[in-house]
Amino acid sequence: MQRTSNAKRIVMLAISLFAAAAFAALGVWQLERRVWKLALIEAVDTRIHAEPAPPPPPSAWGGVSAAKDQYRRVVASGHFLNARETLVHTATDMGPGYWVMTPLEQADGTLILVNRGFVPERLAPRSARPQSLPTGTVRVTGLLRMSEPEGRFLRANRPEQERWYSRDVAAIARARGLSAMAPYFIDADALAASPWPRGGLTIVAFPNNHLTYAATWFGLCLLSLFGFAMFWRQGTDTRTADA
Repeated sequence: MQRTSNAKRIVMLAISLFAAAAFAALGVWQLERRVWKLALIEAVDTRIHAEPAPPPPPSAWGGVSAAKDQYRRVVASGHFLNARETLVHTATDMGPGYWVMTPLEQADGTLILVNRGFVPERLAPRSARPQSLPTGTVRVTGLLRMSEPEGRFLRANRPEQERWYSRDVAAIARARGLSAMAPYFIDADALAASPWPRGGLTIVAFPNNHLTYAATWFGLCLLSLFGFAMFWRQGTDTRTADA
């Protein structure tokens, strides 16, 4: 009986220590994630408030990444290929509608897809918003954004049906027969002179709940150790009573 009791206590000790170590490791991981998230927030905030600069040229396209380029303020000039715009389903505080994605052809012939902003469903046809189709050279200022390949969760893009749910630059370029397209797009700023499409709606938010998660994991670590201590004490009290 004594051997059985000791074996049970050893097993419980092993389980408790393993659980406590696992929970502690998860807590440390969440603290590390918090440090990373705070650095990311600071970096993005710096990019957003910096003076706009030219977007990465074709020679740098291969090195463009979310880690170092997402939300950079950029400025580009060229003319819009209005006939090749793409409407991407979205929903904003103004209701359901579309992002108007229009290729901007630059002086060197390269293209950048520009999210000119939101239009409600009633303004989806170009004929319903002729004033929103600028001609001639335009200057676009906004935030660099990475492509959104393969659609959204549970909503795949269907180019053959003109149903777009994400801003997949490569897929849009293929569907419109465009080449020399940058692998990113620009979220354009709002323009006071043109109410539609309505730009400047980029939401930049990074949830930072890592401290709460870390506290939860460390709390479970302590509970594991406390639970084992109670089990050990109960076993000791039982043996004392039997003696």
